[in-house]
Amino acid sequence: LRSCSPGRARRTNASRRNCLVARFRDIYTQERLDAETLLRTYISDMEMVQRIIYIAAVESFHAAKMAYRQFKIRVRDTLSRGHSGPESLEDTVLDYIVHHEDLYDVQASVNEVIRSMDINPKISFPPEIDFIVISTLIRELCHVAFSMQTLTPPLDIAFGTDGELISETKYHRSLNSDFTAVLVAYHVWPALMENDIVIVKGEAVTKR
Repeated sequence: LRSCSPGRARRTNASRRNCLVARFRDIYTQERLDAETLLRTYISDMEMVQRIIYIAAVESFHAAKMAYRQFKIRVRDTLSRGHSGPESLEDTVLDYIVHHEDLYDVQASVNEVIRSMDINPKISFPPEIDFIVISTLIRELCHVAFSMQTLTPPLDIAFGTDGELISETKYHRSLNSDFTAVLVAYHVWPALMENDIVIVKGEAVTKR
């Protein structure tokens, strides 16, 4: 068997991971708040605004992960026809994706996220407005989620449900929380995970 040296993508894994984690934090402090301000011009209910943003984040990760899997299948199929090494096919595929992330059709993912949000029973929007108003936030989340799939191991967000026990290791409580309550009323922002370990806390509201 031919021994394979790590590809460039694997050699840059740590630095790319650090940049993506930092970008995820930036989206939380910048684009999320921009989207919140924008939505408040249409919706007076702050809880609904925060629910919309959280679901946008969850759906963005879902759409980006699906797009990555499909993209990787196409790249592997194409490169396998003429692959001869010295790197393994998987490393070659990963290198190609990392260096050609501009080929990711992010707009298709944004459209998919908005379609999913339109039929989500937990959120609503004035009929004269469309979720496309927060497409900047959705686009940035899709970009970072797609790039996080190229890491080893990939990064993902935690799965959260209304009414779950608050996990102090996963979430900060929002300031409007009941700090004596132990159940999550709703989530504001997802936690970022690596191999089931929290690396960036999310935010949740607890109420009795």
